Amino acid sequence: MLQRALKYSFQGLGLLGLAFAIWMVMVTSRAVPVALPVVTPAKLPYAAYIGAAGIIETRTLNIQIGTQVAGLVTEIDVVVSSSVKRGDPLFKLDNRYLTAQLAVQRATLQTMLARMREAEVALADLRNRLALAEAVKDSRAISKEDLTTRRYAVQTAAAHLASVRADVTLAEAQVKETKTNVELLTVRAPVDGEVLQVNTRVGEYAQAGPLATPLMLFGNIDRLHLRADIDENDAWRFHHEARAMAFVRGNPLLNAPLIYEWTEPFVIPKRSLTGGTSERVDTRVMQVVYSFDRAQLPIYVGQQMDVFIEASPVTPGLVAPSRQPTSPGTNDHGSK
Repeated sequence: MLQRALKYSFQGLGLLGLAFAIWMVMVTSRAVPVALPVVTPAKLPYAAYIGAAGIIETRTLNIQIGTQVAGLVTEIDVVVSSSVKRGDPLFKLDNRYLTAQLAVQRATLQTMLARMREAEVALADLRNRLALAEAVKDSRAISKEDLTTRRYAVQTAAAHLASVRADVTLAEAQVKETKTNVELLTVRAPVDGEVLQVNTRVGEYAQAGPLATPLMLFGNIDRLHLRADIDENDAWRFHHEARAMAFVRGNPLLNAPLIYEWTEPFVIPKRSLTGGTSERVDTRVMQVVYSFDRAQLPIYVGQQMDVFIEASPVTPGLVAPSRQPTSPGTNDHGSK
C-alpha cells in the first residue's frame, strides 16, 4: 500500500516538473520587446556625412584669467555672468605696500625737482658772473686767474645740474615703475565679454602664472564657436565648403546650421572620450572650428553637441586645403 502511494507521488511530481519545464520554455521563448531609446537620435541631415563630437567655446576662445603678480585678493568686482567691457576691473590684489612705496618715491621726486631748480639758479648766477667778468675790457680790472676760476665754476655747476637732472629722471622712472606695479594688481578684462567662472574669493592668495584651475574664466559669447573633433580616418573626406549641422545632445529637435571658421592644421591625440565601445585611446583627430548665432540654441559654453558634416565628393588625395582666416574668429561673413 505504501509502495503504491509513493509510486503515484513520484509520478505526480514528474508530471508537475514536466508541466513547469513546458511553461518555462513558453515564457522564455516569447519575443522580448525592443526598448525605446531615452532620447530619439538625431535624423541624419545628409546621405553621406562625417560624424564628429563638438564642444562649445566662446568667440574669443576660453580665456583663463590669471595674474602677473601674486598677492592677496582684496576685492572682486564681478560675478558669474557679468558682462564687462575691455579694461574693466575684474579683481584687485593687496596694494598697500606698493602704495606706501609710491608715496615715498613721489616725495623723493619732489626733493630731486627742488634740487634741480636750485642747481639751475646757481648755474644761471655763475654764468651771469662770468659774463660780467668777460665784459670788462680793462685787463687790469680782473685777473686772468679770477676769470679762469669763474669759467671752471660754471662748468662745475653745469655738471652738477646734469647730475641732478639724471637723479630726477631716475626718480621719475621709479615712480612710473611703482605705478605700473600698482596697476598690475588690478586685473582687467582683456576684451569685451562675459565672466564664465569665478574661482577665487576675497582673502585668498592668488598665485601668479598659469594655474590648473584659473582664477577666472572669461570670453565673448556674442557668437559661439563649436570645436569639432574629426577622426583622422575621416580627415580626407572633409572639405571646408561642405555643409554642417549641429544637434543638441538630449534633444535632436534643437539644431543649427554651422558656419565654417577655420581648421587647426595639426592633428592631435583625442582628448575627450565619449565612452563608445569602438573608441581607442590612440585615436588622433583633426579639429575644425565652426560658429553659430547664440540666439539659435539654448546652449552653454562647455556643452557637447553632435556634429554632422556633409562628406566631400572629391577623390582621396585631391582634397583642396581648407582656407585659414587671418585671425581666429574671423570669417567671410565679417563676423567675429
